[in-house]
Amino acid sequence: MSSESSKKRKPKVIRTDGVPAEGKRGKGDADQDVRYYSEESEVDLRDPIKDYELYRETCQELQRLMAEIQELKSRGIKENASEIDERRVQSCVHFMTLKKLNRLAHIRLKKGRDQTHEAKQKVDAYHLQLQNLLYEVMHLQKEITKCLEFKSKHEEIELVSLEEFYKEAPPEISRPAITLTEPHQQTLARLDWELEQRKRLAEKYKECLTSKEKILKEIEVKKEYLSSLQPRLNSIMQASLPVQEYLFMPFDQAHKQYETARHLPPPLYVLFVQASAYGQACDKKLVVAIEGSVEEAKALYKPPEDSQDDESDSDAEEEQTTKRRRPTLGVQLDDKRKEMLKRHPLSVTLDLKCKDENVLHLTFHYLMNLNVMTVKAKVTTAVEMTTAISAGDLLSPDSLLNCLYPGDHGRKTPNPANQFQFDKVGILTLSDYVTELGHPYVWVQKLGGLHFPKDQPQHTVAADNSLSASHMELTVKLLRSRLQSRLALHKQFASLEHGVVPVSSECQQLFPTKIVSRLVKWTAIPYEDYAELPYTKDVIEAGLAEDTHLYYMALIERGTAKLQAAVVLNPGYSTLPPVFSLCLNWKGERNSSNDDNIRAMESEVNVYYKELWGPKPGYQLLTNQLQRLCMVLDVYLETEPHDPSVEGPKEFPQEKMCLRLVRGPLRLKPFKFNYPQGFFSHR
Repeated sequence: MSSESSKKRKPKVIRTDGVPAEGKRGKGDADQDVRYYSEESEVDLRDPIKDYELYRETCQELQRLMAEIQELKSRGIKENASEIDERRVQSCVHFMTLKKLNRLAHIRLKKGRDQTHEAKQKVDAYHLQLQNLLYEVMHLQKEITKCLEFKSKHEEIELVSLEEFYKEAPPEISRPAITLTEPHQQTLARLDWELEQRKRLAEKYKECLTSKEKILKEIEVKKEYLSSLQPRLNSIMQASLPVQEYLFMPFDQAHKQYETARHLPPPLYVLFVQASAYGQACDKKLVVAIEGSVEEAKALYKPPEDSQDDESDSDAEEEQTTKRRRPTLGVQLDDKRKEMLKRHPLSVTLDLKCKDENVLHLTFHYLMNLNVMTVKAKVTTAVEMTTAISAGDLLSPDSLLNCLYPGDHGRKTPNPANQFQFDKVGILTLSDYVTELGHPYVWVQKLGGLHFPKDQPQHTVAADNSLSASHMELTVKLLRSRLQSRLALHKQFASLEHGVVPVSSECQQLFPTKIVSRLVKWTAIPYEDYAELPYTKDVIEAGLAEDTHLYYMALIERGTAKLQAAVVLNPGYSTLPPVFSLCLNWKGERNSSNDDNIRAMESEVNVYYKELWGPKPGYQLLTNQLQRLCMVLDVYLETEPHDPSVEGPKEFPQEKMCLRLVRGPLRLKPFKFNYPQGFFSHR
């Protein structure tokens, strides 16, 4: 066992990292240095690639020896013990080689790290030097920039150009021989020349002041002379009044109007000035005038006199008389409401005359406490018009000007601040008082130069002349067009109530010569009745029917078939077309929800309305739509197949010439009329 243990002991290897330790050196240092070797120096001599190859060979040899030892042990023969020991010794030698290679690898790694650290330190040192240099460069650049940006006082002075300087300046100041080569001397010379010029201009300025005083004295003398002419001119104007009336040149009347306009509130004054200017320049049929009491308007701006004396007198009267009952809360609120809704004593009237001598009278009022304008409308016709029951709301002052601009109903005040004022006096909405005060349309505010922005409310809104001028021309055209369209509808309704659909000669080509279906009824209906009809829900849901629109019911008959047409008339007719909803009572009730051909008939009047506009401005659109309804009803009934179960001839024989009776899976009928061929076809 002792021999085996002695064999298994590992041989001692003395290794140093470079220089041997001082404590282990004895007397024979030179002899002992031979037994020490430096693995660090050996690393420099050895090739890492060859060491890697040696490592691979050693590992392969170890694998082979281990496999042989395992194989010998598996045989279990005692004679193999010596071979096993021999292979163990060889394995140990290989292990020693691996350990040495491991040490060499660690030494290489340590050296690599040391070299990397040294290189990093050098890089850091260089980087620090670079940062210092960059900082110095940046500092120098800042100093250079400060020097370049330095501004002297003389730079603020606008000097004459160099060409003008050398041309006008005397040689003793310009000194070309010196200043052309030295910029500094050149600048000094230009400053000297500027000083000389300014001295001359100062003397000239004093001379101008003296001449100005002389001229002012002359002006004062002439003013006194002109003021003495005023009484003479007044007498001349009075003497010329008969001549003005004879020549239709009312200068004196216009002068009085402008004198009265001085007492108008700013919005009404802006309206008066802009409307008068537009009438003189572009529209001779626009008449502008001012109505109301000038004395009351003057009293509004006068301060109360002797208010203290009046109060003392009233107190004495109260003491002498018996105690009176105080007004109730309701009476106080009524007084506050009246004061809140108080109108200015003066108003502006506009008379819009049409070619047929019909006149639209507009009266504009200003609510002083609410800072809004209102308008009242009235129509005067040149000829007495036939009374039509269904045309009652066409020329009504409450609905005549509705939606002149889209969405402008004139029911709510456009001033956001008014709602807080209403809450204090118990007014729910201004719509309860529009009959008395007028409608506060948005376009009325713009004509008066008032603009109330909703996104950025303002404390005070001033009247703007430019705003009024920008809207004047378009608004006057819209007002005149609204009047003409309503008068045209009024005439048409009188014929429709008698069952006659008027069609002008220009529109005869849109229809065949013979139309059997006829209009038998035309009446106005309220919005509530229109909303209750089952076949108008789609129009209401689409937002095409509002309570500000006008609603009518038309009944068209042919034989036993009755076609009901619910009509929505937009206030902007004829720019915006009427909308028809149809229901046919014949062999049951048929409408757009259960019959595709009824939907196609609605499309003929609602979608293809541009074909029916007729001559501009298109006031015959409604009657042409009704005539087309009669036409398509004939086509619908005549193209219906005959029921074989019914004896006798067909109720509606085909009189219209059609290329095809039906088309497509929906079995649509040919509703399009082709002129001048005279046949019907599909779209």
